[in-house]
Amino acid sequence: MKKLIALVSLGIALVVSAPAFAGAQQNKMKGCNAEAKSQALKGAERKAFMKTCLKKDYVLKNAPAVDTAAAPAQKSKMKSCNEDAKTKALKGQERKDFMKSCLSA
Repeated sequence: MKKLIALVSLGIALVVSAPAFAGAQQNKMKGCNAEAKSQALKGAERKAFMKTCLKKDYVLKNAPAVDTAAAPAQKSKMKSCNEDAKTKALKGQERKDFMKSCLSA
C-alpha cells in the first residue's frame, strides 16, 4: 500500500511539473522560430540553426520571458495538499480525487 501511495505521489508530481517544462520548451521554440525568421533562414540552414538553437546551453538574443515564480508556489501547494491528505488518512481513489481538487483550487 505504501508503494501505491508513493507511486501516486510521484505520478502527481510528474504531471504537475510537466507543464512547467513544456512551457519553457515552448518558449524556447517560439524564440528560436522568431530568431530564424528574423535572419531569413530557409531549408537546410534553418534546420541546422534550429538544431543548435534548441540545445540547452544556447542563449537566445531576444529570449521570451519565463514565469519562474509559479514553480515555488506550485511546490508549496503540492506540499500542503499532501499534508492535508495524510492528515485525513485518504487512500486510493479518494486520495487521488482529493489531490486533483486540491491542486486545481
